[in-house]
Amino acid sequence: MRIAHRVVTAASVVLVGVLLGPAAHASGDDCDITGWQTSCDVANSGSQVDITAGLDRPGTPRPDNGPGAARPSEPDPAPPEPGCDEGDPRCGFIVVGVPDVTLADIASFRPAAPTLTGEPTGFGVVGMPTNLVAEASEQRLTGTLLGWDVTVRFVPAAFVFDHGDGTTATATTGGASWERLGQAQFSPTATSHVYRERGTYPVAVTVQYAASVDFGSGTWRPVPGRVSVTTAGYDVRVVEVRTALVDRTCAEDPSGPGC
Repeated sequence: MRIAHRVVTAASVVLVGVLLGPAAHASGDDCDITGWQTSCDVANSGSQVDITAGLDRPGTPRPDNGPGAARPSEPDPAPPEPGCDEGDPRCGFIVVGVPDVTLADIASFRPAAPTLTGEPTGFGVVGMPTNLVAEASEQRLTGTLLGWDVTVRFVPAAFVFDHGDGTTATATTGGASWERLGQAQFSPTATSHVYRERGTYPVAVTVQYAASVDFGSGTWRPVPGRVSVTTAGYDVRVVEVRTALVDRTCAEDPSGPGC
């Protein structure tokens, strides 16, 4: 007679073996109950008894992952890399519970004003490029915001030049000198401007900063909008250039020919 019997614990397997008497394994090997599932063939008194034992362990999935099978827990996310920006796929997670921040909240944190100059310094020539150069850099300010210790970061995102003649231009850079760019004087640049008439023009530049905050987690949280800081007070005197023999330059004689 063959009996098929399912047991759920190793203890049950031992009990059946005792009741049936001394057992001889058909395969000559010991029962293996270390895997997901085990089975043994046991012979007794001339009649073979087949025992199939399924071993269920708490907290582990079955081999077939069928209904009711326990699922392994998801691994904890890795902490974010220091200095990473929120939304960067390399960041592990976002700190929960910190407040949302608006431009009004960081009104007391102001980046320094940019510097503004040009080439030739203080002068321009009608019909020829005047090179304007503004400088602004990333800034980090610390303080307290909404009851939290915070670092506010400002990164230049755009430079808006007001040429003083009713025109403006926006650039992603503050520009550079002709020498640094490896260009000859009066060459056009990304921030140069051509004046069409003589005169003195009040030039200004507004730097638009992108702001973000860090509440000590190493993750930068962007603040919607831009913070604008303006520098003015740079006057460009535009003159005409004519071919003439003169005994003094315009700097020496501002009322001279072509000045």
